[in-house]
Amino acid sequence: MSIGQTFLGLLESSPRHGYELKRLYDERFGQARPLHYGQVYSTLARLLRSGLVEVDGVEPGAGPERKRYAITSAGVTDVERWLAQPEKPDIYLQNTLYAKVVLGLLTGRDAADILDVQRTEHLREMRELTRRKAAGDLADQLICDFALFHLEADLRWLELTAARLDQLARTLHIPAPRPDAAPGLDRSTT
Repeated sequence: MSIGQTFLGLLESSPRHGYELKRLYDERFGQARPLHYGQVYSTLARLLRSGLVEVDGVEPGAGPERKRYAITSAGVTDVERWLAQPEKPDIYLQNTLYAKVVLGLLTGRDAADILDVQRTEHLREMRELTRRKAAGDLADQLICDFALFHLEADLRWLELTAARLDQLARTLHIPAPRPDAAPGLDRSTT
């Protein structure tokens, strides 16, 4: 998620201080990964340099002066463009899992074990999301549903891959394991 564009969207309704943006962001989007204050202020500094926000006011505080930020017309255009642009479907996890399965096969490890470990982690995450969804408001429920549907698709891929491990090993030209071969050894040299 783009923190900068999210801040612009939060600023569109009214000017806000950095700590207000952090609170709103964490409340709406960052339950699992709240922002660090350094991230908030470095993002605001970048948006300010880019002309997407401006300082709307400065108030004295107990510590440093508190700046209130407002979105500029260029910021409104930027957030409109971002909201209208579709997101590229995120396929990194499947690529990583595929690489692990192939490397498991290539190194003589049990690729089925790799898939089982991942399946267990997916199921654990699904249980956690289901608990969060049951206790959450509508926003939480929608966020959890999105994640759950993706995890379900990953589980289907894990099952399909497990069913095709022998075929994948043949495609990769991996010889059948010898009973005395230790995992992680190159079989061509044993």
